[in-house]
Amino acid sequence: MRDARKRMDLPQDKLGVAIGLDEGSSSARISRYETGIHEPPYATAVNLAKVLRVPVAYFYCDDDRLAELLVRYASLRKGQKEQLLALAVELSPSSA
Repeated sequence: MRDARKRMDLPQDKLGVAIGLDEGSSSARISRYETGIHEPPYATAVNLAKVLRVPVAYFYCDDDRLAELLVRYASLRKGQKEQLLALAVELSPSSA
């Protein structure tokens, strides 16, 4: 989450307020989410994704490369998404 927040140039407190957290506790809550001390409830993750312009799945990736791929995928047009999926199918080992 920290990388997405920094890409948007948003301080923790401003991000918290933007998703509806109380101004007095927003920075601490966002910090706990970023450090993994607490996991945001799904509804909060949805709000974070909207503000940070990332797919919700971004917050659940345990691989930074996959998270980056999700961000880039979300920015593609429909035809480009289909091309990327076809390439992934072509590159992946056969499951048969």
